[in-house]
Amino acid sequence: MLSHEQRRRLLTIAREAIAAVLDGRRPQIDPAELDDVLRKPAGAFVSLHDKDGDLRGCIGSIVPVAPLCQAVVSSAVNAAFRDPRFFPLTKEELANVELEISVMGPIEVVRDTAEIEVGRDGLIVTKGRNSGLLLPQVATDYGWDLESFLRHTCTKAGLPADAWRSPDSRIERFSAEVFSE
Repeated sequence: MLSHEQRRRLLTIAREAIAAVLDGRRPQIDPAELDDVLRKPAGAFVSLHDKDGDLRGCIGSIVPVAPLCQAVVSSAVNAAFRDPRFFPLTKEELANVELEISVMGPIEVVRDTAEIEVGRDGLIVTKGRNSGLLLPQVATDYGWDLESFLRHTCTKAGLPADAWRSPDSRIERFSAEVFSE
């Protein structure tokens, strides 16, 4: 678990990274100013929501390939400017956007869907070359039950909604520590 101060610092890092790009600068972080937890490799997603609570961008990494602080910078910049579902964020929008960070926990293969707890677990469904991921809070935000969550994860992967039932589909779950401004 991250402390309140670590969470606050990551949210500041994310917002400053977006502001830097909007100002034509490269986002900079000095890892020496951060504690060991924020320098430890971790996967992270950054979600942007407009003032009405609607999604404005969400991108991240599920695997710990970079220090958490750097994963947050990359995810924030990508969510703001490279999410193909949305136009790039503008300077005018930044003040009205709320940031949400999801720090990824370990990924586990699901042997039985009864192992999945809606609200606690995020899902990844993979079949062939297609793979879809939904963060834990998505099911709660939309009031989905387990089957709806599985179906929507398949749809996000570009698969038929019931593809999760196929024996050649892989279902994985993960936890995430989620916090916002």
